Amino acid sequence: MTADANSKTANTMWGGRFAEGPHAIMTAINASIGFDQRLYAQDIAGSRAHAAMLAAQGIITDSDAKAIGEGLLAILSEIERGEFPFTPALEDIHLNIEARLTERIGEAGKRLHTGRSRNDQVAVDFRLWVRDQCDAAIQGLTALMQAFLAQASAGADWVMPGFTHLQTAQPVTWGHHMLAYVEMLARDRSRFEDARKRMNECPLGAAALAGTSFPIDRHATAKALGFDRPTANSLDSVSDRDFALEFLSASSICAMHLSRFAEELVIWSSAQFRFVRLSDRWTTGSSIMPQKKNPDAAELLRAKLGRILGATVALFTVMKGLALTYSKDMQEDKEQVFDAADTLMLALAAMTGMVGDMTANRDTLKAAAASGFSTATDLADWLVRALGLPFREAHHVTGTLVAMAEGKKCDLPDLTLADMQTVHPGIRVDVFDVLGVENSVRSRMSYGGTAPDQVRAQVARWSDLLK
Repeated sequence: MTADANSKTANTMWGGRFAEGPHAIMTAINASIGFDQRLYAQDIAGSRAHAAMLAAQGIITDSDAKAIGEGLLAILSEIERGEFPFTPALEDIHLNIEARLTERIGEAGKRLHTGRSRNDQVAVDFRLWVRDQCDAAIQGLTALMQAFLAQASAGADWVMPGFTHLQTAQPVTWGHHMLAYVEMLARDRSRFEDARKRMNECPLGAAALAGTSFPIDRHATAKALGFDRPTANSLDSVSDRDFALEFLSASSICAMHLSRFAEELVIWSSAQFRFVRLSDRWTTGSSIMPQKKNPDAAELLRAKLGRILGATVALFTVMKGLALTYSKDMQEDKEQVFDAADTLMLALAAMTGMVGDMTANRDTLKAAAASGFSTATDLADWLVRALGLPFREAHHVTGTLVAMAEGKKCDLPDLTLADMQTVHPGIRVDVFDVLGVENSVRSRMSYGGTAPDQVRAQVARWSDLLK
């Protein structure tokens, strides 16, 4: 198609107001077909529902609606075969499909846009697409939760160090650590579920901003497209992008959680820790150092948060200063969301693969759990329970014993009873029952604690919930 033909086509779609076509640079900055063609399935679904409703209301004839419906399905097939002639001069997916429809079926195609605007058309298309992405995210999160749950079940009683400030704090179990991520991801999943519920209102029929004088049935189109109801205010309908912002916000929090575990994988798989072994499928080698096995997938996942969070900030920035209703600024909403959705789904799939394949080095974990005076809190608790010391005094006694062990270059269980009694004469031999890491984790029986029995109970609970 020539430039003149492009301009003429654009003018035809806009109407008779324009005598000249746009400048080439205007066409370039104005066109969104390069990215919004991803909405083709949603655009066709919305148009088919709209045409069926127009016919049911007597606004167009049944024969025109039939021709429109069949023509749109033929266009859908064209696009899926890669044979559709996308034209930048027609700006976006909506005008491209409408022009092609008219080309295929004639005058009937020109009746499709009755009672609607591109403003409510893009609003419904984009909302449908984001709704689909929420469903995909929920599915991806469920698979990742199951992968963590399998790790938790296998290692319910494997002892490892728990950290604060990345310093050894108290012994915990591998299963308990894995379940922490199940809880995080469950919150992520609930955010996508909540966002989906809120976005499940149909803006189609709000038209440009004020509704339409045609006797349309918005409840019918909402039902046909799987929405709970039509939106209740036409101004809000065409200017709302909260659904996209909520999706991005939930994606950012989710990506942050993925990044946190990615950081742990990077640390744990290092030669200094050796807590886990990552499979060859999720690591790479070095071009110069043959011994290297780099956790590149985890490192890339750690970085992906930046893209998703950046998309969130970008859309907030686009929307923050827009008066009601639609402004062309809002065309900048889609690329951010498309990229964030693609990035999130890739990250979820990669993390699911890594968690499923990783192998915990049980002996290394146990040895690390016993280091760094990790049972110091158990000793303080014993002093409270067995000797009746106030906790602050027990804390002081324990700290003194830790300092003594440091001076002797040993751990707390390696001190003799005589050593301990120099700090507090009431300490008895049964103190050694609480100083082993296995005893420590078994004692943490409070609900949500790290004791293996508690871990197994949570594994059972989540297994039922994920069914």
